[in-house]
Amino acid sequence: MRLLVLCTHNSARSQMAEAWLKHHARALGVDLEVHSAGTEKTYVKEEAKRVMAEVGLDLTGHFSKTLLEVPDPWNFDLVLTVCDQAKEACPAYPAETQKRHVSFPDPTGRPLEEWRRVRDALGRLSLYLVESLKKGEIPSDEALRRIAENA
Repeated sequence: MRLLVLCTHNSARSQMAEAWLKHHARALGVDLEVHSAGTEKTYVKEEAKRVMAEVGLDLTGHFSKTLLEVPDPWNFDLVLTVCDQAKEACPAYPAETQKRHVSFPDPTGRPLEEWRRVRDALGRLSLYLVESLKKGEIPSDEALRRIAENA
């Protein structure tokens, strides 16, 4: 299965989600190809690298990219948007695919504790999503939201 995580700048939330999804897929033995992209290209934020390193996930080598820079961009089984701006752009995604949306607050300019809160919520969502995919299920937006919100 191929999964794409979309956000506005591909600089924080989508990068963290990509790392979590790959980590959980490896840990659970799920064949999952994960990519992330933004509707605009910027850079991976240092705070994202720092808080992910705190949980043993390395974003070194990650870089911000647009959809057109992702391999085979029109062939994803699931597109997950993690911010409202990307969700608004996502209906233009021309390929036939499953779409899911859970909006996470942008931690940019906020204290590291907010970055950690978003990181942990993305981690919970990613684990639940990978566990569901392992069972052959794609959870609803509402189920994903509930998991992300539970501390």
